Amino acid sequence: MSTLGEQVVPELGKPAPDFASVDTHGTPVRLSELRGTPVVVVFVPFAFSGTCTGELCAIRDSIELFDVAGVRLLVVSCDATYSLRAWQEQEDYPFDLLSDFWPHGEIARAYGVFDDERGIAIRGSFLIDAEGVLRWALVNPRTQARDLEAYRTALALL
Repeated sequence: MSTLGEQVVPELGKPAPDFASVDTHGTPVRLSELRGTPVVVVFVPFAFSGTCTGELCAIRDSIELFDVAGVRLLVVSCDATYSLRAWQEQEDYPFDLLSDFWPHGEIARAYGVFDDERGIAIRGSFLIDAEGVLRWALVNPRTQARDLEAYRTALALL
């Protein structure tokens, strides 16, 4: 296990923390109900911010990497669902955006990527295999974008 401040990032090879939220259309999404399908969970600090938008547009423009691997992509932010829906519509993101607004940061805390001082998720990405086991994790500082090549490397683990 590694730590972020007082938080602990889940250990590779162990079951990923389960969570539940709703997507931008109000449809419930629970990680444990996605068993049988690998999942990449991507935490972003802010909807509409330059770095977050750049990262997600790069993923959107290379979505075939995830599709070919049969991976479900879930993006999690502490923003409200309404903000995430507007952002998704503006940028035409084809993947689910989930709100971690209330209880505030609960999902990010479970993955060890919640910044208590700022009330936001930092840039954490996690690959969960079809059995619900955490296979890969990348945690970057809030100001450092993730490289799309890191996802390509992670997806090769499947």
